[in-house]
Amino acid sequence: MFSFRPSAVFIPLLLLVTATNALHFYLDVNEKRCFIEELPTDTVVEGHYRALEWTAKTEAYVEEPELGILVEVEEMESGHSVVKTKGPFDGRFTFTSHEAGDHSICLSTNYTTWWSSTHIKMYLDIVVGSTKHDLDADRSHISELAGKIRDLNQKLEDIRREQQYQRERESDFRDLSEATNSKAVWYSVLQIGVLVLTCAWQLRHLKRFFEDRKMR
Repeated sequence: MFSFRPSAVFIPLLLLVTATNALHFYLDVNEKRCFIEELPTDTVVEGHYRALEWTAKTEAYVEEPELGILVEVEEMESGHSVVKTKGPFDGRFTFTSHEAGDHSICLSTNYTTWWSSTHIKMYLDIVVGSTKHDLDADRSHISELAGKIRDLNQKLEDIRREQQYQRERESDFRDLSEATNSKAVWYSVLQIGVLVLTCAWQLRHLKRFFEDRKMR
């Protein structure tokens, strides 16, 4: 199913059915290996890769936790970048084609040492599937999100009603407090007026009392 070229590997697409392409290849430091996948519009592609690094000590390919893999997917006709991510030595990537045509899937390591002679053995599985199941899952996910949004909107509406009720209670309490304060002020003024009149009456009465005493 694959034909190798110096800079690319071409993977044919089986239309209308799910296609699984599995292969392994060797990769050197600072080398990028690309695959060309012809895809129709709105097609989901899932990839799983696993990279092993050669060690002279054991003379075998082993897992290296510090090894990272750069995955880049690009629409070749438009040059639009679909995926550009860095993952561990064992990882996955998924993307959906927005336009029909050739897509370049490139993998390289995070090693950038020119003097190193590290060799990488890469296993790669690419699954090209139809979109019907994924669209149904998306619709189900969207329906679930819509339900959650409705619940959140209902809770927000309840919160608004509670806040409005609290504002009305605060307004009534404020009006009651102002009315009570106003009555207290008028009552104090009235008390002061009564005290002033009482003092004036007592002073006048005492004045007349002393004047009567003098006349006697």
